[in-house]
Amino acid sequence: MSSRGGGGSSSSSRQNVNSVFYAESYHPIQAGSIDGIDILPHDNAVYRALLCSSAGLYDPFGDPKVTGDPYCSLFVGRLSHLTTEDSLHKAMSRYGRVKSLRLVRDIVTGASRGYAFVEYENDREMRRAYEEAHHSRVDDCEILVDYNRQQLMPGWIPRRLGGGLGGMKGSGQLRFGGRERPFRAPLKSIPFDDLKRLGIPPPPEGRYMTLHQVPPPPRRRRNSVDREEEQSHSHKRSRHSHRSRRRRSTSRDHISD
Repeated sequence: MSSRGGGGSSSSSRQNVNSVFYAESYHPIQAGSIDGIDILPHDNAVYRALLCSSAGLYDPFGDPKVTGDPYCSLFVGRLSHLTTEDSLHKAMSRYGRVKSLRLVRDIVTGASRGYAFVEYENDREMRRAYEEAHHSRVDDCEILVDYNRQQLMPGWIPRRLGGGLGGMKGSGQLRFGGRERPFRAPLKSIPFDDLKRLGIPPPPEGRYMTLHQVPPPPRRRRNSVDREEEQSHSHKRSRHSHRSRRRRSTSRDHISD
């Protein structure tokens, strides 16, 4: 009996090694944890991000330079410092119609800081770029493409305040839960009570993903007014189509007469 139980546990552990999950909201302590279940900050930057989060010191909508529809916008990182607005526009136009583009530059030197925000005409084109442009090359650099977490991810804290996602191994400030560095499925017991006390979402047991699956970006929530307008437009299109068919039918009858 015990051997069967041990075999099942071993099988589950082997399966978890290849399983990952992604953060849908941002918690500084969780972002600093490779498996998403840490309950204590492990570096000073996480403490700083936690302070900003708990005290409400960061406003994701307070930057006047951030414009456009967040559901149609992408973050593009790891750009060459030689990449210009024109060359990036050309590269990102392969996936859809670019409505606006902001290459972030140093306010003193004017040099590129290596990342940009690209807005598309609609969310369908944004999603195509999200799926296909990630890890593509622009000016000999492999780029990172992600959705607009600043405005769409609840609780978001940027890298400059100790938050963010990803990071380089040598930095000592890796952040997990994002597209580049997802959380690994835990191999140890999950402290559900402590996670709940801290407001950290627990791992989605039974709903893990693989590294080959693409985590979907958030979708716009439609309210009742949007649905009513869509139904109204659909009804109007249906009536217009019906009248057009009637006119064509009447016209054919006159010709035959």
